[in-house]
Amino acid sequence: MQAGEVIKFWFESSGSEKWYNGGDAFDAEIRTRFEPVTLSSAAHYKQYDTHEWEGNEQACLALILLFDQFPRNMYRGTKAAFAFDKWGLQIARRGIEKGFDLKTPQEQRAFYYLPFMHAENIAVQDECVTLIDMRLDNESTLFHAREHRKLIAKFGRFPYRNAVLGRKNTSTEAEFLAGGGYEP
Repeated sequence: MQAGEVIKFWFESSGSEKWYNGGDAFDAEIRTRFEPVTLSSAAHYKQYDTHEWEGNEQACLALILLFDQFPRNMYRGTKAAFAFDKWGLQIARRGIEKGFDLKTPQEQRAFYYLPFMHAENIAVQDECVTLIDMRLDNESTLFHAREHRKLIAKFGRFPYRNAVLGRKNTSTEAEFLAGGGYEP
């Protein structure tokens, strides 16, 4: 599989309607089409701490999608949905250091920053808000970045992940979740 296939699927064949409201069929399609390349890329990355797709902005973005977005669909409702996050963040960080995010069209650029938004680390959340505020012209994404940061500042983690990750809710988290909370 080539990186361009990942980009075409995500941005041309799917789009925001499916990203946010795709459902079981969309999740199954991603799992069928992209689980093998995600797993082989992860095995390669785990062994070598790099991947050939990190060489240009679109291929790097495809790799970020494989590690940050696709697992959330392929493994929805399981801890495996978050298993690739550390690699997605490392690759995004490397791509940003190379200026790849700024070479990427605005409508795709946010995906360079989402691994930061998904991190349960306040310093990374601060980076996320700064990157989006400075490098992306999208108020909705900036709003969500700030809301994610607020959760990490308050709880140190995302409470809506607790059940699937086998973590016990604190009383404050339980109250937050019972009240509907903010679940991006």
